Amino acid sequence: MEVGFFTMPIHPIDKDYKKTLSEDREAFLLADKIGFSEAYCGEHVTDAAENITSSALFIASLAAETKKIRLGTGTVNMPNSHPAAIAGQIAMLDHMLDGRFNFGISPGGLASDAEVFGKLDKNRNEMFVECIDMVLEIWKREAPYNIEGKYWNVSTERTQMTEIGQGIMQKPLQKPYPPIVCTVVAPYLVCTVVAPYSKGLIAAAARGWKPISANFLLPKWVKTHWPSYVQGCKEGGHNADSKDWRVAKSIFICEDRTKARDYALGNGSPYVFYYKQLLTKMLKHGRANLFKEDQEMPDSDLKLEDICNKLILFGSAEEVSDKILEFREEVGDFGTLLYAGHDWADVDLAKNSMKLMAEKVMPKINKHSKIAAE
Repeated sequence: MEVGFFTMPIHPIDKDYKKTLSEDREAFLLADKIGFSEAYCGEHVTDAAENITSSALFIASLAAETKKIRLGTGTVNMPNSHPAAIAGQIAMLDHMLDGRFNFGISPGGLASDAEVFGKLDKNRNEMFVECIDMVLEIWKREAPYNIEGKYWNVSTERTQMTEIGQGIMQKPLQKPYPPIVCTVVAPYLVCTVVAPYSKGLIAAAARGWKPISANFLLPKWVKTHWPSYVQGCKEGGHNADSKDWRVAKSIFICEDRTKARDYALGNGSPYVFYYKQLLTKMLKHGRANLFKEDQEMPDSDLKLEDICNKLILFGSAEEVSDKILEFREEVGDFGTLLYAGHDWADVDLAKNSMKLMAEKVMPKINKHSKIAAE
């Protein structure tokens, strides 16, 4: 199993913006230094807590400072931009990273983003599919493209001067295009998997896209993703390999168990803050079923403390290793465990947790896997 990194991120809204961006960048640089295999960040334009407004721009800032780690958008919210702009920017980013890039895509789940871009009352799932189809078609075709759709048109026919390069769009370094990873946020939403039994995951897998299961989904629902992925791969004529399945988890490691519990679950915990933010949003927008074992459970019965106890893995390196192995036993084999990024309320504790994940936890997990395989 590989270990990667995924952050939305979510910070206290009164924390200095420049500081949050600096700490987010530092987390990615640390992940590269200590051997994480890949790292992703989200994007939102209208959320003061989720402070990265462009995942592609953020990743571009890391291109020259990282050496081995693959970086990914987590995700580009496709309906909020023009497919030609996305195609051009992602192609450039793939070259800047010398092919160390994964293209994470989604329809975008934040209602205020949809509103500010004038998409709130539009079929954003339909827009998403048209947008990614156009991006892939741009990379496939040569100028002048001439791609027509319901929401966008792409052409340089009237102004092209291809002999001097005008009217020609760049293509990615990776052929035919970078690996696409996706998030499924509700039925029929193609693309980080956050819904149980998602039909969107089936559709994504059929196209050869790889899933990320979210860190705020109960193990009971994460377990449903693998059968859906297998079904989609079968429908699309692809081989389903558990190595392609990424699962994110909220993890905090500290050899002092009292400190571990306090930082993960106590007053002022960045982990509790994270789940409080998510629960508030999910309740507001009718998506709190993500936190329910029983889908008939009323929203009023959801308790933040219960959610945190179920979804945050904390303790010593030994304890966390055992908890991850138990989790994997419950949901099935997957290829990459994505360590979920949270606000660095205590910089030293946060950094040390990541280091212990790479240096203590992963060796034990992989040693256990090797013994089990034998």
